Amino acid sequence: MRIPWSRHARGRTLALLTIAALLPTAAPSSAASAGGDDLRVETYVLPSGASKPSLEEGRSGRAREVLRRLTREMQSDARLPAETVGPAASYAPLAKQPSATAPAPEPQNRSTARLAPLATYPEPARTMTYDECRNGLGSTQKFFIKSRFAVCSGATFLQTWLRNNRPVGESMFNVRVVGTIAKNSREITFTYYYTEMQSTGSTATAAMRIETKGAIPKSWPSNVRYTHSGTMPGTKTFDELKRQRTYTHKVNAKPGQGSSGSTDLVFAVYEPVITITPPPGWKLGGALTGKLFMLAPRWDAATYLANSTGGGNPSRKGAATFSYLPTLTYSAKAGAEERAVAEHIRTAFTKPLETKPYMSAKNVPGQEAKAPLHRLVEKTRKEDNRKAAVKQCKRYWGDGYSLGGIRECDEYPFATTYEGAAQADHDSEAKKFNFSVLPIDKTENGAGGSLLLGFYAKNRLVDGLQDGFLVKITS
Repeated sequence: MRIPWSRHARGRTLALLTIAALLPTAAPSSAASAGGDDLRVETYVLPSGASKPSLEEGRSGRAREVLRRLTREMQSDARLPAETVGPAASYAPLAKQPSATAPAPEPQNRSTARLAPLATYPEPARTMTYDECRNGLGSTQKFFIKSRFAVCSGATFLQTWLRNNRPVGESMFNVRVVGTIAKNSREITFTYYYTEMQSTGSTATAAMRIETKGAIPKSWPSNVRYTHSGTMPGTKTFDELKRQRTYTHKVNAKPGQGSSGSTDLVFAVYEPVITITPPPGWKLGGALTGKLFMLAPRWDAATYLANSTGGGNPSRKGAATFSYLPTLTYSAKAGAEERAVAEHIRTAFTKPLETKPYMSAKNVPGQEAKAPLHRLVEKTRKEDNRKAAVKQCKRYWGDGYSLGGIRECDEYPFATTYEGAAQADHDSEAKKFNFSVLPIDKTENGAGGSLLLGFYAKNRLVDGLQDGFLVKITS
């Protein structure tokens, strides 16, 4: 079904990549002046998947003004997903709305035997097809996050061709960029798709040149060096891109260049750049410049995560991710091994005043991107969190709260996060008692802990405030 371009004006949604459209003005050639005609191509940039207006619609001066306004808004709006964490989150404006995401993964190997926690956290997606990207973005979203290792974004580029200020033709193309990372790999593959390339009326698209680049405008630390490979097209005509359509850009940051300590962290922003040069004799107007989308890659070589030695090859140790908040999913369904944990967290989210310890302004973190949880690796502080939680279980349910070892003191936020029960003892700005404890079945508590550790490992959560995650309860 064709979605009218005017619907994109009404339904544009802010949202995970960065395509920058750099559209420089070309000087008029002698062909234009010799013919006596003023030839101009006006370019607009719209959300990925937007359909172009008909030539009749485009002849309306009001319609072209709406397209100019949408382009200005696209250029000034969010350039990074709302879920971005680390230094990249302060580099460019974040989306105000959550990104489009894939359905929450379900833990595997569920059992109703309840003899031991058998559930294991699933492996996150590491591939994304063009169709998944296109469908995930739809016609209004800027970012689609399938996982920390598979993300995409894109934009629609629309051109109106004018002779003596009268529209005589239109053309358009979509650029979607998919970023993927293989398991335990430091190499990130960005796949560029040029699609829906079409023109109507009188145009000169065969001579219109389009340059494609993948830039890294900022790194943390600033002196990081990258290796690049792939099949990027450089500068091609509209028709050449239409024939080939798919290109790749591979980026790698070798270990040893990151922050000091046990994580060796490198953060960056990745920005696809699309530059359009008009055909000879044509002037270029409209979206002369614009930086619209960015992705936020990250590299680490944390000693407590997989591939910390590179399999004996130091140049391959560690791996890459995208620096976005992943979401830990717990199920409250009957038969789920972690059900009691999920129900406890849901109560803390929805009815905080009914949880213990009492705190009138209780608002536990982990529910939204502006207040995530942060993984804690340091042993002493984790023990402090655990002791503070147990203290409150004894306070409200007595020393025998475990019923002889049948129950354990479950706490949220988790003891393995900076926001655990002892946070106020380590952070003077933290609110005291902004957590919840509840004695629950020992087996279910163990299942929840097992899933949490698997989630940390498979999503490469690193210690500290430069990373983070959210929690979601399904039922």
